[in-house]
Amino acid sequence: MGEKVFMPQLGESVVEGTIERWLVQEGDKVNAYDPICEVTTDKVTTEVPSTVSGTISEIVAAEGETVAVGALICSIETDEPGPEQHNDPETKDAAAVLYSPAVLRLAHEHNLDPSAIQGTGEGGRVTRKDMLEASARKKQFNEDQDRVIPVTSVRATIANRMVQSKNEAPHAWTMVECDVTNMVEYRNRVKDEFMKKEGIKLTYLPFFIKAVTEALKEYPIINSQWGGDKIIVKKAVNISIAVATDTALFVPVIKHADQKNIAEIAKTADELIRKCKEGKLAADDTSDGTFTVNNTGAFGSIASAPIVNPPQAAILSVEAIVKRPVVIANNMIAIRDMVNICLSLDHRVLDGLLCGRFLHNVRKRLENYDPETKLY
Repeated sequence: MGEKVFMPQLGESVVEGTIERWLVQEGDKVNAYDPICEVTTDKVTTEVPSTVSGTISEIVAAEGETVAVGALICSIETDEPGPEQHNDPETKDAAAVLYSPAVLRLAHEHNLDPSAIQGTGEGGRVTRKDMLEASARKKQFNEDQDRVIPVTSVRATIANRMVQSKNEAPHAWTMVECDVTNMVEYRNRVKDEFMKKEGIKLTYLPFFIKAVTEALKEYPIINSQWGGDKIIVKKAVNISIAVATDTALFVPVIKHADQKNIAEIAKTADELIRKCKEGKLAADDTSDGTFTVNNTGAFGSIASAPIVNPPQAAILSVEAIVKRPVVIANNMIAIRDMVNICLSLDHRVLDGLLCGRFLHNVRKRLENYDPETKLY
């Protein structure tokens, strides 16, 4: 199918233009809205875009030739009708349907149909201003509409598991406050050296996970799950960590975390978080978790009641570390780094007394980090 390209209207009072130079030759392939020639008038020099995708079959107007608005300048062979097929002056009044390069460019950029827009130019011609106003109306219309987000398979899985957890497991919640000043000072002292050696940041999360795994060894019933007519105490200590991206929540697992030192936990967690963000998690990376540590403090939270991750029996959230005045020994007041650690539990499996003891054990370990703490 042949598409004709005519000299466009380049201004209200412009009646002709001069072909300054062709940017294509006969036989060249072009895409819709690619510039094909430069046209000069007494007001402006501009590029004329192709109206369709196809092959330049004939160049009619020569370089240096002055051509009237609406006159044929070239033909393009294409298999599909172009967006300006109705530009042919034989089918409509040329002043009403010929669009300037600026109008065609805006039509392409904002996905607008110039033929559907009431022109305010001379003879009803669609102007650049008309296109910009139409684009603004379209944008406002879209902003006024409710946004519908399809539920992804990942989000659907999360939803089903959370509903299952709340419906099946009677939740309870408890929290303790920890003074982690020594841990913060130690981490600040060693983080630069760790970065140089390992090439990753040393966050606070590995210190919390290490304290949790050691406490789980003393209170193994916390590392268990409900089995209907039995409670299953898991031998492996596999720590699930919640990782949020812009579109989903993932829960990868640090396998055998109780057998890893702080540096190994840091490296494993960093690798899993990177996989989440790059969309490279394997099925094995998210399987067999026995206890979850949720780092809600990364978002500034100071207290939260997370939903238990079934079939696990408990989930611990680490809140934001906040500096504030605290009463210490001899009724002295000092500025300390304080953090809340919160535990949600499945009351079918666990009771408040045991979980309180577990949390106090975790707190003791966090508060006992000191300059002698070993990363490796």
